[in-house]
Amino acid sequence: MRADIHPNYQEAIIQCTCGAVYQTRSTVSDIRVGICAACHPFFTGEQRFVDTAGRVDKFAKRYGDSKARRVKRPKLSDLN
Repeated sequence: MRADIHPNYQEAIIQCTCGAVYQTRSTVSDIRVGICAACHPFFTGEQRFVDTAGRVDKFAKRYGDSKARRVKRPKLSDLN
């Protein structure tokens, strides 16, 4: 390996919000994640209901109407 071109590779601790802690190596020493293999529904087999309608309403409230508005273009026959 060439000298002085690689990042500092050190021991890292990965912490999940569920409480799971993993030790590995990375360029970042402390990593916090929201979901991991211990709590992800794919690995645990449990299904969770995701409130997508609430997310859409929250987005619409924050940024206005979520529907795109189209500009009406004149037809070629109207131009002549």
